[in-house]
Amino acid sequence: MCLDVKSPSYKGLRPASPAATTSARASSRKSDTKPELLLRRALWAAGHRYRKNVGDLPGSPDMVFLRARLAVFCDGDFWHGRDWPTRRAKLAHGHNAAYWTAKIERNMARDEQVNAALEALGWRVLRFWEGEIKKEADRVVKRIEVELQLPVRRDGA
Repeated sequence: MCLDVKSPSYKGLRPASPAATTSARASSRKSDTKPELLLRRALWAAGHRYRKNVGDLPGSPDMVFLRARLAVFCDGDFWHGRDWPTRRAKLAHGHNAAYWTAKIERNMARDEQVNAALEALGWRVLRFWEGEIKKEADRVVKRIEVELQLPVRRDGA
C-alpha cells in the first residue's frame, strides 16, 4: 500500500556539508538496530514468533505478528523526536537547527500517517522508544504480550 505522503520540503535548508550528510545517513540504520535486535531476542526467548520488516505494510513495521494483526516499531529517540520540546530547544542552539528540526518533525508526521494507515487496515500499532527498549526490554515484551492476547479486529475499523 502506498501512502500519500509528500516528500519533505527542505527548500532553503542545507545540510552542514556533504560529509555531514554521509555521516548522518551511515550512522542511522534502517533495520537491525541494537534496540530492535534486543527486543527481537527477548520476544523470541519468550516464545513469540513474528515477521521482520514487512515491506507490503505501510511503514514497513520492524516486527509484525500476523495472526494478531499487530505491528511493532522500534523508534530511535533522536530521529523520531522523543521528548520533542526539550530536544527541539537543544537543537535550536546547534548547527543547522532549522534543517534538523524540519527533518525530525517530518519523521514524526510520517509516523502518525503510518499509524493511521495501518489502523485503517485493521492493524494495531505499538511504538517503543529505543531508550525504553534498552532500559526496560522485559516491560516492553509484557506490553506486546498484552496486545497479543486481545481479540483480532478484522473489520478495518
